[in-house]
Amino acid sequence: MGAVKNKRMPRAVREQQMLDAAVRTFGQRGYRAASMDEIADLAGVSKPLVYLYLNSKEDLFTACIRREAAALTAAVRAGVHPGLPADRQLWEGLRAFFTHTAQNPDGWAVLHLQARTHGEPFAAEVTAMREELVAFVTQLIAVAAREAHRDPSPAERAEHEVAGLAEALVGAAESLAAWANTTPGVSAKQAAATLMNFAWAGLGNLMDGRAWAPPKS
Repeated sequence: MGAVKNKRMPRAVREQQMLDAAVRTFGQRGYRAASMDEIADLAGVSKPLVYLYLNSKEDLFTACIRREAAALTAAVRAGVHPGLPADRQLWEGLRAFFTHTAQNPDGWAVLHLQARTHGEPFAAEVTAMREELVAFVTQLIAVAAREAHRDPSPAERAEHEVAGLAEALVGAAESLAAWANTTPGVSAKQAAATLMNFAWAGLGNLMDGRAWAPPKS
């Protein structure tokens, strides 16, 4: 049974209620299987009102992606405090990421599973979010490199390495969040610690000049 219909609800509140229902439905049932009737019923509104506010199923899904992407990036940025040491900044960012994805599993399913598998324009929305996260992580790793060397020049020389590490770290976080959300008993803190241990050990070796190199033969 859907929510009780409230004709006096302000438009902004009603629209968020529709988006809440849509994220839940898209996240649990998938984009193609989700119906506008089901979303309207869950939101406690009529289907024509959903179309009036959000135009189409495609536009509704796009609005869900944008809202969830903005919430995730904001959570990660809010979790990081610039005055902390580099390792603490990275840890707090990872913990914020995994806490948010754990607390919003339907939103994460929309971003990580649904949006990426249904082509454009949905994939482009997620790509934009991912690029923002990668840029943010790149800054964190660059700060760590500067702290380790007390000199900005190593970070400049290894700019491509820093960018590659950021890409790898974000990709690992995405995969680990999907695994953690479907594996009983894995907390957000545990997931963050797993990736932190994996990433920081490698970053530490690299910044100390102990980079692994493939065999010559």
